[in-house]
Order: sequence, then C-alpha cells, then structure tokens
Amino acid sequence: MAAIQVEAQAQVENNVNEDELRSQLRSGVGNVTDRIALEMQRRADFCILDEKLDWNRAFNYSNLDFLTTCMAKTEDAASRLCTEAEIRVYLGSFFDGGGLQANKNCNLTSWVAGCEPGWACSAGSVQKIDLESTDKEIPARTSECKSCCEGFFCPQACPLGSYCPLATFNQTTGLCEPYNYQLPSGRNHTCGGANIWADVDRSREVFCPAGSYCPTTTDKKPCDNGHYCLTGSTSETRCSKLISCKENSKEQNIHTYGIMLIIALVALLLIIYNFSDQILSIRERRRARNRERAARSVQQKELVRARWKVVKDAATKHAGKLQANLSRRFSNRNHPENFEILHDLDVQEDTFPLPTNYAGNSSALQPSTGLEGPVNRSGLHIPEDGPRNPARLSLEIKGKNSKEKALKEKGIRTESQIFKYAYGQIEKEKSQERRYENRTFSGVVSLATGDEQKKRPLIEVGFKDLTLTLKSKQRCLLKCLTGKIMPGRITAVMGPSGAGKTTLMSALAGKETGCNKSGLVLINGKPESIHSYKKIVGFVPQDDIVHGNLTVEENLRFSAWCRLSTKLPRAEKVLIVERVLMNLGLQEVRDSLVGTVEKRGISGGQRKRVNVGLEMVIEPSLLFLDEPTSGLDSSSSRLLLKALKHEALAGVNVCMVVHQPSYALFKMFDDLILLAKGGLMVYHGSVRNVEEYFGGLGINVPERVNPPDHYIDILEGMVEPSPSSSINYKDLPLRWLLHNGYTVPEDMQSRAAELGNPLRSGSDSTGSGSELQSFTTEIWQDVRSNVEQRRDHIHHYFLKQKDLADRRTPGIIRQYKYFLGRITKQRLREARLQATDYLILLLAGACLGAITKISDTDFGATGYTYTIIAISLLCQIAALRTFSQDKLQYLRESASGISSLAHFLAKDTVDQFNTVIKPVVFLSMFYFFTNPRSTFIDNYTVLICLVYCVTGMGYAFAIFLNPGPAQLFSVLFPVCLTLIASQSLKNEALKGIAYLCYPKWTLEALVIANARRYYGVWLINRCGILVKLGYNLHAWKECILILIAFGLVSRVIAFISLLIIRKK
Repeated sequence: MAAIQVEAQAQVENNVNEDELRSQLRSGVGNVTDRIALEMQRRADFCILDEKLDWNRAFNYSNLDFLTTCMAKTEDAASRLCTEAEIRVYLGSFFDGGGLQANKNCNLTSWVAGCEPGWACSAGSVQKIDLESTDKEIPARTSECKSCCEGFFCPQACPLGSYCPLATFNQTTGLCEPYNYQLPSGRNHTCGGANIWADVDRSREVFCPAGSYCPTTTDKKPCDNGHYCLTGSTSETRCSKLISCKENSKEQNIHTYGIMLIIALVALLLIIYNFSDQILSIRERRRARNRERAARSVQQKELVRARWKVVKDAATKHAGKLQANLSRRFSNRNHPENFEILHDLDVQEDTFPLPTNYAGNSSALQPSTGLEGPVNRSGLHIPEDGPRNPARLSLEIKGKNSKEKALKEKGIRTESQIFKYAYGQIEKEKSQERRYENRTFSGVVSLATGDEQKKRPLIEVGFKDLTLTLKSKQRCLLKCLTGKIMPGRITAVMGPSGAGKTTLMSALAGKETGCNKSGLVLINGKPESIHSYKKIVGFVPQDDIVHGNLTVEENLRFSAWCRLSTKLPRAEKVLIVERVLMNLGLQEVRDSLVGTVEKRGISGGQRKRVNVGLEMVIEPSLLFLDEPTSGLDSSSSRLLLKALKHEALAGVNVCMVVHQPSYALFKMFDDLILLAKGGLMVYHGSVRNVEEYFGGLGINVPERVNPPDHYIDILEGMVEPSPSSSINYKDLPLRWLLHNGYTVPEDMQSRAAELGNPLRSGSDSTGSGSELQSFTTEIWQDVRSNVEQRRDHIHHYFLKQKDLADRRTPGIIRQYKYFLGRITKQRLREARLQATDYLILLLAGACLGAITKISDTDFGATGYTYTIIAISLLCQIAALRTFSQDKLQYLRESASGISSLAHFLAKDTVDQFNTVIKPVVFLSMFYFFTNPRSTFIDNYTVLICLVYCVTGMGYAFAIFLNPGPAQLFSVLFPVCLTLIASQSLKNEALKGIAYLCYPKWTLEALVIANARRYYGVWLINRCGILVKLGYNLHAWKECILILIAFGLVSRVIAFISLLIIRKK
C-alpha cells in the first residue's frame, strides 16, 4: 500500500514513464513495512505474529497490472490514494472500535460526495497532497468522483487473497453485485468497485471464494483437478497423496487419512496389548515349567534319599546282627578281624550322601541352613554331591552370614536354581516337622535351635488397666483390662457380640482413634509405640482386602517384595512365598485370579487364606488377625490354624479374634482372652486351664457341648451358669479381677464388697457422666472430640515414629518399580474396559465432527467448546477408576508402611499411556471430519495437555470423594467451567474467575493454533476475532504451560488427599 503511494508520487512529481514508475514501486516495497511496523507492533501486536511477514502476505504484490490500469483511468491517482496519516487513522479506527471510515466527510447522516459505496473522489488540485505526510489532518475529497478501479476498495487497494472486480447492477435485486451495496438515491451513479474490506461477516464478497484462487485482486481462476482452494486463497494447493480432488474443490476430503489412522491405531493397540500379554503369558509358563522341574527334581532327590535311608537302615541292622553272631562265635572279642569288618561297613556308609542338618555351630546337634552333606570334625561343610563329583567340592567356614555366603557359593541366580533351592528347603523343613512329630531327640533340638527361628525378633505385648472411651459419646469400650500376649503362642480373643474384641486388638495394634485411652501398653516391657515396629507387625483385617485382578501368587509376591528386608536374597524371598503357599494350601490356585464382584475367581475360603497370606509373607514378629476363620469350613480353618501354628513355632506372637470355634480348633490355641459385654475381661490364660478356672466357680461344661460355645452363651445370658450355683454371669468380670488381685473400678466396688472380698480402689473410667448436660455443652464436647480425633490422625499417620524394627525395606524407587509391574499387569487385564473407553471417544469425535464445523467467522471457537466438554467428561470419568476401585487395598498397604508416593507415581505413570493415546483416538474422527486449517500436531498437543489436566482432577475427585459424588462432580465441573470461560467476555464479574478455569486456556490455545493459518485478506478478520475473544496470538505456549501447571497442581492436591484419607 505504501509502495503504491511511492509510485503515485513519483508519477506526479518526476513525470517518469510507466516502466520506470513500476520499477520504483517494486523497489519501494521493502520500505512499506518499516513505515507501518511501529504502528502495527504497538496497536496490533496481539494478532500479528511477524509484522513483515503478515504485511507482505497481504500487500506484497507480484503483479501490478491493476495499478497501471487504474493510473491510466484516473490520471490523478496520487490525489485519490490515502496518505500515510490516513492509513494510521484507518487502522486506529478499527482497533478503537470506531468503524472503518477514514474520510471525515463520511461522518454526516446524509450522502456526501466521496462517501458513496464503491466510489472515490479526488482531493482536487487546490489541496496539496503529500503521501508520506504524517499529519493527522485528513484532506477532504469531494471532487471528480469516480467509481473505484478494479483491485481497490475505495480508497485503498484490496489485499492479496481478495477479488475486487467492478460491480454490476442487478436489475432484479437493485444491488451492485458481488458487493451487495445499493446505489444512493437521487444521484446519477453507477456501480463502482469494492466498498469495504473488513471481517468476513461484513465483507465476505471481497474474499476470493472457495473453489477458486486469486493470484491478483482482479483475477479469479478455478482450481484445477488434483488441487483445492480455500476461501481467500492466492494459489491452489495440491491435494495430499491418496486423495483425489475434482475441479473447483473447496477443500480436500481427508477422511481417508482418518480411516487409515484409526486402522493404524487399532493395530498398534492390538500389538501392544497382545504382545505384552503374550510376553506375560510366556514368562508365567516358563516360570511354571521351571517350578515344576524343580519340584520333580527335589521329589526325585528325596525319593533317592528315602531309598538310601532304607538301605542304610537295613545295612546297619545286618551289621549289628553280624557283629552279634561274630561275638558269640568267637570267644576272643579283641580279634582284629572283627574290627576290620566293622571298619569296612563304616567306610561304605560314609561313601553315600546322608541328609544332615547343619547350621555352623560346633555342637553335635545342628539345625538346617539349606545345605546338605556330611560334616567332618574340622567344622567344614562338604556339599552333598562332593563325593560323587570331586571337581565340585567346596569348603566353607560357617559364620554369621552363612546363608548369604552359601547362596553366592552355590551360584543360585537363575529362576530354576532358585526354585530348586526353595523346594529343597521346604522338604528339609517337612523332614524336621516329621521328626518333631515323632518326638525324636535330634528333631526337637534341630527345630528348637534352627537358624530360621533365630532371625525374627521377639515382641511381647503387655497391657495394664487398659481403658478405652469414646470421646464424643463418653461410652466405655474397654474397661480395666490387664494381660499379656506372648511370642511363640497363639492367643484367641473371644466373647459375645459387642464385647470389644476387635477394639482390643485395634488398641494393641495402635489403630484406635477418636478414643480416650488410659492405662499402659508395653512392648517388651517398655512403654514404646507399636508403630515403631510397624515393619514387622502384620494386621489381617476382617474383610478380604486383596487385588482381584491379580493372581494368588502375584498378590503374595508383591507384598513380600515390598515389605521384606532388602538384605534378604531373592532366593530367600521366593522360599518364603512358596512356604506360605504350601502352608495355606494355595498351590493349586496360585496362578488363578483372585476375582472381583463382576468376575468370579477363587473360592471364598481361598480368598480368606490369601488375605492372611499377605501378612505371613513378610515374616512378622507380631501378627494380628480379625476373625480369620469366619466363613471357612472346619478343614480350611484347621489348615489356617496349622499354618499359624507353624508361624508361632518360629517365635511369632499371634493374636486373633475368633467367633465360637469348634472344639478341635479351640484346642489348637495356646492362650485365651475371654471378654464380656462392656469390654470387661472374664478370663485370660492358657486354654488348658480355662475349664479348671470356670469349674472352680461352679461353671461346668456339659457333655457334648463345645466349651467356648457354652461360655459365650453364659456371657450372653442365654444359659444359666449352673443350677447348683448362685453365681450371676454379670459377676464373672468382677470375679476375674478379684481372682488376680487387679484394680476394681469404682462402679464395681459396691458389688465386690457384697461378695466379701478386699478391694483395691481404682478410678472409674467412665466417670459420673450420667447427669444431663446442656445442649451447648454437648455441642462443645462434639467439636472438641472432633478436633482431638484429627489430632490423633495426624499423630498416627503423619508424625514419623522411631523405627525399632531393625529391618530395611525397599525405598521409594524400588517400590515404584514393583508398583509399575503390578499396575501394568492390571491394565493389560482390563484391556476390554480400555477398548470401551477408546470406542466411546471415537464415537464422540465422529458425532462432534459431523455436527459442528470449524467456521471461518470465529476460527472454530464454537466447535472447540464442545470438544473441550466432551474430552473433559470422558477422560475425567475414566480417570476415576484409577484410584476409586482399589482404595481399600491402598489403605491396607499404606498402613503397613508401603510408600504412598510410589503408589501414586506408578499409577500416574501408567495412565500417561492413555494421555498419549486418547487425543489421537478423538482426533482421528473429529479432525478429519472438520478439517480445520490448524495442523494435526497443534490440535494433538493441546488435547494432550487437556487430558493431562482433567486426569489429575479426576484423581482428586476419586480419592477425596465417594464414587457417586465423584462421578457427579466429574460431569458438572467441566460443564460449569466451560460455561464460565465462554461467558466471561459478556460478564465483567466472570473475567477474573475465567483465568482459574482450564477450559479458557484450552479454547484459547485451539483458536490461536487455527488463527495462525489465516493471513492475507484474513488479516482484519483475524484481528477482529481475537479482539472480540480477548486472545493473544503469541500466548499459545503460555496456554500450554498453564494447562500443564493445572495438571501438576491437581496431582499435588490428589496426592495430599491420598495422604489425608488414610485417617478414615
């Protein structure tokens, strides 16, 4: 435009010929941008990416024939063209919202010369026009009015990408086509040129129509075959490969690419899921084969040993008979031939490998450590296959770390070797148990002094005058309980419903909250917190909280890997898992999924045993179990008790709540704690002495009646203690206190005096709070109890306790690795659910792509609004499953010391696969249906950030809310935020809130990515829409970073919520 002014001025002042003038115009093109650049940068920086590039795309004419024609027609073009000052006013009036009319004579309400549409007037010869003038005074142009030249909108040149021919009058409509303006009435006018260049709504007729391209502003050509032309094109664009475009194509049909992308995506997902599942299946099959081979090898080995033992016993017996015969035959017992024969037998015996249990002690009786073979007198260990294979003979001095050294010495690294070692150890343990059952001297000593029993620290839990009272209701749950649970023994806690059995176990395990606790709880005789031993304390909840989409072995192995000591070799961990599987009778279902409500897996009894096994594999020193036999048949219960008995023999302190066990099961317990209603103790001692104690009170168990059933019926008041006895069942707790000389609460002292026993006064744990309290006092007590309860939660879950367990478990990084493996398996087994999510996204993209179009009038803002809502809803609801489905499992794992951070990071890492795939699935339909001008990569980048953002919000909803409210919030939240972001331009009060809404930044990024592809004739349209929406063309990266920041902040909130919900 400025170049045109330079050429016109040269024509007037220098009178040069046409060719020289045109060459000067071309040379002056480079100075045009420099003149207007500062103004554009100051006023239109928000909608101009590159001042020079955008300006040249609009006004860098390569063909100036339209200018030559206009100069020949008017002869005074210089006095008709706008000065530089007028150009600035023209642009300024647009940005200030004052319209696009620069002529000061056009501000009147009547028709004035120079204001007619499509016409332009000269300033006349009186006024001196300087085209380079920056004077803000605009000259009046009212003389020698003529119609605009082709290629101009009066009084300036049309930009590139426009088509500005002379208008023709339509007699039918009375309009000047194609510009659709009317001729002024009462004036002798004809249709002129273009009348205005503005946005596409007000001046669509100026834009080169779709299906054609305009190399100049006066020339329009149809698109050739194999090309397409968008609105405002200056050249035709070749269609992409595999796409055929007919003549006059307005856009290329890229549905083929969408179909190809969908096929490629489906193939990729099938390959990923099938290949990964195949790898897992192959690994599991190889693992099963190695396990079976190891088991067969050990069985054959044990069979050989058994046969050799039989032969050895027979040979020993024969040697004894031979010696006796020789002794009787020869009178001289010192004959050297006798000793020679016996010596030969001894040599024969030592030639074969004998199973010997050895632990590195110098004593004659030594337990097993997993190594076999004869033991010489020097204390050196000879491997069992040494005599048969001298090349593999190895000597090792037994020391403190004999087991780890032995494993390294044997070179146990492969999976097959590990299983052989594990099954070999298990067979030795079975042999030890058989010798113990036969009461052989060597078996008893070996089992009592074995290394396996030595490595667990012993934990003794004592409690004295333990009283627990609810803070809110001041109701007593436990009252004046005194006792002790010992390591190496199984203690059963029994009593009627409401007696406080689970409450007592929770109090001993340090899990009580919202209660006032008095009395002492001692750990190994010291007032220490049980949380200091959290790593070696197991707690089995009443509900079967296990992962249903994992196999039995995978559940146990994950618990062992995360909670066992890092110093323990892998072979020992495998041994522990195999031992637990064997003891609990789960070998047959080890590779079966546990199952969920929707998908059935193992039986209920097996699921209960898996629930117990999760704590047994950590080799605890103290094990609490809440009703582990509930729902089990008698055989399963006995199998479980047998496994717990095995743990007790290793020094584990086992305490369990039981409901009315059978007589056989009852006899398997070592100690009994019997509670009455109100949290009072009736008996605490050995199971063998319980009948003797109650018999002393006159309570005898009738024949064919299970003792625990009889005692609980008495405590319930359903059965009289004894017809001949006057004792009341309500006095049984008091008689226990008096029997042991314990402190008697104040509310029971009067009854104790009636029984004629001396009293030890104690404070009433419940107080006299029977008086009626005022309403205000009750409210204050409730508020105070809630505050104290939250303080207890912070104390239990957030304050770090001193670690006295002397066990170093895996850190966050290693646990993160274990979690990644587990969650990946779970996702692969949920492939059908993932496929459903992808299908719904695919249908949503197809529907939105078919219904909404990316309009040139708003650069697709309307269609992108629906896109944001759809993506937010579908991805946020899908993200709820990540944490809502296994919330109970997380609570159990975190309470046992497993890292919450590793749990959260691993789940978020695995979900990034969906973050990458879901935008591709949606765009494979939406993008190729709507065919926007922005690139696929731009849309994909924005939607990845959107999915990342809403997924984090879904995490927070799933963790902090219950499933129902979480789904409701996931639906309402995106819709409300999108409405706020879209309505903020009409309401000043919502503008500040919109900055906190992620849809605002997503919509801005999508619109900006599309607006960047509009240039030339679209320049004013682009600036106008961005002004209306309040967007900045340079803010695309800022929008992306803000969306990522929203995703990070939402994840931080979700993780904090994950830590907070543990208190519930």
